[in-house]
Amino acid sequence: SFKYAWVLDKLKAERERGITIDIALWKFETPKYMVTVIDAPGHRDFIKNMITGTSQADCAILIIAGGTGEFEAGISKDGQTREHALLAFTLGVRQLIVAVNKMDTTKYSEDRFNEIVKETSNFIKKVGYNPKTVAFVPISGWHGDNMIEPTKEMAWYKGWEKETKAGKSTGKTLLDAIDAIEPPSRPTDKPLRLPLQDVYKIGGIGTVPVGRVETGVIKAGMVVTFAPANVTTEVKSVEMHHETLSEGLPGDNVGFNVKNVSVKDIRRGNVCSDSKNDPAMEAASFNAQVIVMNHPGQIGNGYAPVLDCHTA
Repeated sequence: SFKYAWVLDKLKAERERGITIDIALWKFETPKYMVTVIDAPGHRDFIKNMITGTSQADCAILIIAGGTGEFEAGISKDGQTREHALLAFTLGVRQLIVAVNKMDTTKYSEDRFNEIVKETSNFIKKVGYNPKTVAFVPISGWHGDNMIEPTKEMAWYKGWEKETKAGKSTGKTLLDAIDAIEPPSRPTDKPLRLPLQDVYKIGGIGTVPVGRVETGVIKAGMVVTFAPANVTTEVKSVEMHHETLSEGLPGDNVGFNVKNVSVKDIRRGNVCSDSKNDPAMEAASFNAQVIVMNHPGQIGNGYAPVLDCHTA
């Protein structure tokens, strides 16, 4: 159901189609973290946006529909669930939470949940995830079961357990699972690398590129270069979630205002770096890990796939 998705779907086109198109950035606080949600679209037409969003995430939450037939469709050979899990893993998102949604439609069935956990474990294992490191949480987004507080509807559920290099952790709810995400090491000492997710033109302010700081630090007054566009400019200000930052650190999804640069000069996929400290350069060639979605069986002359490269 699309009952609540509209909260994140602020774009008119999405409201008319009832689908999450762009990558909405939304934040909320848990007892432990400030979480930025990158709402990756779940509809095949928009897989390009899904790749941009997912390449910038620390953890993926795979929402699985528990309803009869829905789960089976999602993990079938051509299903969305399979495609998204594969993309998340390939793009380097190594932490995963599996939320089995719509448990209310299964009458909160323990057997159905166990069946889904077993099937999903098998299939995420094939993708590359170790199910022992994954929290499986039965929820109902519609009724709020096990989202923030343990529900009385599933007394049989003893909670999730996962084991990683950092040790064992347990919990009952989706919120607990989010708080058990391990923060990745943030390389502030390396040269700045900030791949652009988008470039906006904002009235009264000017050109505002946005993206996630991967390494290094970005702050006002810095002279930055965008590669391979070869545009150099000064950073006027940096902000996150509409609040001004003194500096953007690795992991931060930031917007920054740049001087005398037109929206036409730079684009999504360009990499911003400090022009005085090992700036990013255009490459003649590179080695890549390539994943083929919906493989045609054999690849011959004339096969013309779409190449998505992180945010580019």
